[in-house]
Amino acid sequence: MNSLPKSLGELRRSQWSEERVAQRSVRQELRENLLCKLERGDELFPGVHGYDDTVLPQIVNAILSRHHFILLGLRGQAKSRILRGLVGFMDAHVPVIEGCEIHDNPYAPICRACRERLAAEGDATPIAWLAREHRYVEKLATPDVTIADMIGDVDPIKAARSGRNLSDELTIHYGLLPRANRGIFGINELPDLSGKIQVGLFNIMQEGDIQIKGYPVRMMLDVLLVFTANPEDYTARGKIITPLKDRIGSEIRTHYPATVAEGMSITSQESWTKRAQTKRVEMPQYIREIVEEVAFQAREDKRVDRRSGVSQRLPISTLENVLSSAEQRAVRSRDSAIVARVADVYAAIPSMTGKFELEYEGELRGAENIARELIRTAVGKTYTQYFTGANMQPVIQWFELGGELKLPANASSSEVLAQLKKIQGLFDNLSVLEVSQKDDAAIVSSAAEFILEGLWAHKRINRSEERGYFADTRKTPEPRDPREPSGRMPRRQFN
Repeated sequence: MNSLPKSLGELRRSQWSEERVAQRSVRQELRENLLCKLERGDELFPGVHGYDDTVLPQIVNAILSRHHFILLGLRGQAKSRILRGLVGFMDAHVPVIEGCEIHDNPYAPICRACRERLAAEGDATPIAWLAREHRYVEKLATPDVTIADMIGDVDPIKAARSGRNLSDELTIHYGLLPRANRGIFGINELPDLSGKIQVGLFNIMQEGDIQIKGYPVRMMLDVLLVFTANPEDYTARGKIITPLKDRIGSEIRTHYPATVAEGMSITSQESWTKRAQTKRVEMPQYIREIVEEVAFQAREDKRVDRRSGVSQRLPISTLENVLSSAEQRAVRSRDSAIVARVADVYAAIPSMTGKFELEYEGELRGAENIARELIRTAVGKTYTQYFTGANMQPVIQWFELGGELKLPANASSSEVLAQLKKIQGLFDNLSVLEVSQKDDAAIVSSAAEFILEGLWAHKRINRSEERGYFADTRKTPEPRDPREPSGRMPRRQFN
């Protein structure tokens, strides 16, 4: 930065020629830099997973076409992260007239103050350099946003201090959109913006200029507009007015992870699991899969409102809570290691219930009961992936012969393991989980508990809060087919 030109005269004599700066729009700059990244094979959006073959190619097409675009997707689909990642396609810095509120181009200023300054100072006009991270402006759309917030308005205080008439262009107070000049302006949740504010975006998206209330001026801004919205708001409630939709160049739909593996990579990246602890911390792979599977099951459950969606924040928050539960247990029981168990997933229910909205049937059951059922289903599905074909009959038989086992919530791993060793055959299949009986008590007890929970999820054994794990040996009679005779003479009916 110290070697960059400091005045307009130095700028003219440098590589930052008028042709490179004045005649290269923001959208053209994004296009050229994106093409360079594609040629080098660079990662386009670091930290965004699962979109390589679906969403990202469409975003690339929109940028190469120099389109304003909108991302449509349910909550928690990385829409805001993608918009903020667009600054990675911009130059490291660009020259601006020093002190200008709207980052005026030194070669082609659009505000009157900068034009007068150039006329007075000429090549001595001081130049500042705007870094790429300062070229992105974002606004969360809310119903109380005004046209003055977005575009600008008359500033009576500025007029009074400078002794100018209110009609003077120099008394303009610029809104967020002019202040995003020579950069990217992102609007989150576009449907929440009132209709009259959306009308104020017409000119900038079509003609490239804005008109500020009370001033007979038209300012030709250089800006890329990008939006996010929920597809239900966009299509069903119709809060984005039709002329604005018509002016948006590309409409790109995002989605949730297609596979559990994709979801796990996102959750692992975003969750806070690397904690400063004197104890060893481990999160077994099957626990991570169960947590991710809960989100997948919730997205498919008919009792959960699909229009609202189940955010990726659910497994992220749940995984953090699972580890906290294991951490608390290890500290209380003075275990040497912190290893998560299935019981910790149930302890993390408070981090799930606020992450999904229920339909009427779900409301009758209650969010906590729904969460418990989702966990049980997720455990069952994960168990099947590991233990299909495994012989669990000795374990089931132990319970059928009258065995019962209740694991205390805050018992140490060694205490839990001592109880689990009573069950014959329970440790015969630990190698499937890459666990052996030689591992420490925390790891072995976690794996063994997963097996018991899997058997319960598949209704091979029972479990209750009072008794723990057990087998119900009572044989319930199968329901009789109403078409078969009951063995009794039917009661005679009289007319």
